[in-house]
Amino acid sequence: MTTTFGTLALAPASDHPELLAGPVRDFLAAHPDDRVLAGAIDAELADTAAFCAHYAIDPSAGANCVVVEAKRGEVRTLAACLIRGSDRIDVNGAVRRMLDARRASFAPLDLVIEATGMEYGGVTPLGLPADWPILVDEAVAASGPLIVGAGIRGAKLLVTGEYLAGLPGARVVPIAQG
Repeated sequence: MTTTFGTLALAPASDHPELLAGPVRDFLAAHPDDRVLAGAIDAELADTAAFCAHYAIDPSAGANCVVVEAKRGEVRTLAACLIRGSDRIDVNGAVRRMLDARRASFAPLDLVIEATGMEYGGVTPLGLPADWPILVDEAVAASGPLIVGAGIRGAKLLVTGEYLAGLPGARVVPIAQG
């Protein structure tokens, strides 16, 4: 079964393990779901604006996975935050409060790559370390089909907001800036 979203051709992710980073493959093997679709893309177009323009997808039909590092004293927490591609994240306000931190910032790129086993520009909430909180913005949870990363720059996944809100460790919270 092949379907299109914008101009992107997609098929069940379980049929295309080559389009998934190792942690994403492992997650989907442990949590099989034929509603998760995968499609190959030009890796040079993985960033939101370029991807959306090329594949005729509105930025609000994508969910960006932003990794945040929160600190309170000596305690450091890494968390994934999902916001629509058309929105901005409120790291220093809402996210910091949700993680009960004194400081919160975007996690350093090398730390994200090492901790996730995924590529920059392809990080996705599927397959993240089990102890990471996943903060799903309310607008993402309320969305229908959404494009997210596949763990590599050369592919994307199609899921729903409901699917993302139901991931292990996920909490639906207001984290986008108004």
